[in-house]
Amino acid sequence: MTTVRREAFGRMPPEEGGGEVEKFVLQSDSVRVEILSFGCIIATLETKDRNGQFSDVVLGFDTLEGYTRKHPFFGAVVGRVANRIANGRFTLDGKEYQLFLNNGPNSLHGGAKGFDKVLWSPQVLPNGVCFFRLSPDGEESYPGDLKVWVTYTLSGRELAINYQAQTSKTTPISLTNHAYFNLAGQGSQDIYDHEISIEADSYLPVDDTKIPTGEVATVQGTGFDLRQPVELGKHLQKFHLDGFDHNFCLRQGHDRRLVARVFHPPSGRTMEVHTTQPGIQFYTGNNLDGSLKGKGAATYLKHSAFCLETQNWPDAINKPHFPKVVLHPGEEYNHTTWLVFNTA
Repeated sequence: MTTVRREAFGRMPPEEGGGEVEKFVLQSDSVRVEILSFGCIIATLETKDRNGQFSDVVLGFDTLEGYTRKHPFFGAVVGRVANRIANGRFTLDGKEYQLFLNNGPNSLHGGAKGFDKVLWSPQVLPNGVCFFRLSPDGEESYPGDLKVWVTYTLSGRELAINYQAQTSKTTPISLTNHAYFNLAGQGSQDIYDHEISIEADSYLPVDDTKIPTGEVATVQGTGFDLRQPVELGKHLQKFHLDGFDHNFCLRQGHDRRLVARVFHPPSGRTMEVHTTQPGIQFYTGNNLDGSLKGKGAATYLKHSAFCLETQNWPDAINKPHFPKVVLHPGEEYNHTTWLVFNTA
């Protein structure tokens, strides 16, 4: 049985329109999640350890001000296109589009003001909440009026996130949630004692600006082979890796499939990721540097969280051999990701 509660969380600054931001609290016997109407942000996600103790396992802020200031997309839905587009440029139907460059020479997670920085219209459901917004033609230089629905539902140990969209003009689209997890509890120092596995036979090597080179490389015999669980800290040392910020290529198809599993032995918490998406970006919080004060005055250090962002492959709009990232009028974009929390 899931209960859903809504409450005020704050007001947007006057220069941002001053709209009211609400918080939606979804609670089952084993999971409690708080989601904001600003950016569809997962602000809190509490789950039990093996002794039945709840801890909040996502990074974030106690107040709206934290989220309206610059931060690395904590808990937010990012779009119109998640991840990077090389040089912020693409061509569609013979027309070239130039996006805002907000990540070195590239465009990242929707540009200057992506889906993470806007208010969405909420509708309460019996076991969750559905957020809607219309992204107007030309917003962040993307073509077409794009109607977007993001629906969070909680049943037992499983949080489902469904993304749907329709467009008036052909446009690229790839949506994901950018939650940062630490199964020891947010504010814990690092994730080195977490064990992770990702069901992927190949990954995308990147250039020094994190754009895929175009090669689809086998994980076999490399530090990217996570098909069997590895202990993260030891694995990074063994392969002399500074961390992960890479797309893993998932088995293609539109069915639900288990794609990643994380286990935290000290607490017993496990998290499984199931999705219909073609890729998953594994990111180990390499750019966290202790400069952000989070919930409960926690300091977020490098490698103090991980992200498993289910999405299309980065820069797919410029790589014809990557999975299709374009939505046409009359079509529907529809993907779901399920996060399943348990103890072992």
